[in-house]
Amino acid sequence: MGLTSDKVLALAVSAAVGLFAGTVWLWPRLARRGLRAVGGRVGLLFSTQLALFAAVGLGANQAFGFYASWADLFGQEDELGVVVDHTPARGPLRVVDTRRVPGAASARPQVGGQIQKVAIVGRTTRIATPAHVYLPPEYFQPQFRTRTFPAAVVLTGYPGTAEALVDKLDYPRTAGRLADDGRMQPMILVMMRPTVAPPRDTECVDIPGGPQTESFFAKDLPDAVSGHYRVGREPGGWGIIGNSTGGYCALKLAMHHPRTYAAGAGLSAYYKAPIDATTGDLFHGDEELRNRANLWWYLEHMPAPDTSLLVSSSKVGESNYKDTLKFIERVKATKLTRISSVILESGGHNFSTWRREIPGTLEWMSGRLSG
Repeated sequence: MGLTSDKVLALAVSAAVGLFAGTVWLWPRLARRGLRAVGGRVGLLFSTQLALFAAVGLGANQAFGFYASWADLFGQEDELGVVVDHTPARGPLRVVDTRRVPGAASARPQVGGQIQKVAIVGRTTRIATPAHVYLPPEYFQPQFRTRTFPAAVVLTGYPGTAEALVDKLDYPRTAGRLADDGRMQPMILVMMRPTVAPPRDTECVDIPGGPQTESFFAKDLPDAVSGHYRVGREPGGWGIIGNSTGGYCALKLAMHHPRTYAAGAGLSAYYKAPIDATTGDLFHGDEELRNRANLWWYLEHMPAPDTSLLVSSSKVGESNYKDTLKFIERVKATKLTRISSVILESGGHNFSTWRREIPGTLEWMSGRLSG
C-alpha cells in the first residue's frame, strides 16, 4: 500500500483508536508496582503515541503532498532511472503517460484539455527530471492547430511533488475555468519540482562541480518544451510561478533571465538562498555566485531587469510578511522592474493559502505573456 493510500491512513487511524481503547481497558490491570506492570504501561503509552503520530503525519502528508511515496519519504527515490531515456536521438522531452484533467467536464482533450507526464533531459546540463504538462482544450482544437501558446513553469516547494500541483493545488482545473470565463488566455503549464537532483535542495543554483540547476531552468527546460509543443519562442512567451522554495526560484529566474521569463510569481517566497542540511554547500566559496543568489544584493548591485514580478504574503500567519513589503519597495525603486502583490489578511504557509492566491496569480501571469 502506497504512502498516500487511503487504506494506509485508515489503518493508522484504526491502530491509534484501538490502542487508545486498549490502554483505557487494560490500565486498571497494570496500575500496580512491579517491573512487568510498569513495562506494560510504558509500552501501551509509547505504542499509542506512535500510532497517533503516524496517523496525524499520514493525514498531513495527504493534505499537503510533502512526500509521494515511501521511497520519497526515506530518501530512496529512484523514479528517474526508470522513466528517463538519456539517448539524445530520442529528444530532450518524452511523453510517458497521459491523463484527464481532474474535474474536467470531459475526458476528450478537445473539451477538457489533457495532462501529459513527461521525462526531460537537459541538453547542456544533462539534468534528468519528470514533469507534468497541462495542455488546454484549445491546443487540440482544429481551428487552433497553427497557434502557439504562452507557457508558464509552475514549481512546488521543497521537497514537494509535481502531483500536488495537479491534485492539491488544482492548477490545471483553475486555468481551464479562468480561460472558460475569459479571465485569462489559454496557457500551457509545465508543473514540476525545483528539486531536480533529489533529495538535495539545490535552490535553483548552478552549484560548482554539482547540478547546474539555474541553467537547466533558464535554457534546457524552455528549449525542451518549445521543441515538443507549440510554444512561442520569442521573448515574452514564458513565465514562471512557484510557492515557498519554488517561489524564490521563480523570482530569481525572472530577475536573472528576463529574456526567458517575462514574468515571475513567488507565492510565500523568501529572498535569499538558505544554507542548511538539505542544501549542502551551494557556493563552494564563490562569492559572486552567493551574491547573485541573494535577491536583496541583486536589486542593489545589478542593473534592474526588464521583467514583471508578483509576490504574496499574509499579514497574519506568514513569516515573510515584513520582508515582502520591503522587497516591494526595493523593486519599486528600480523604476524598470514591475512589481505586483497579493497580501491576505491571514493565511499560513500551506496549500489552503496558496489555493486562494493561484486564480489571481494565473490571471496576472496571463496578462503579461504573449502567445
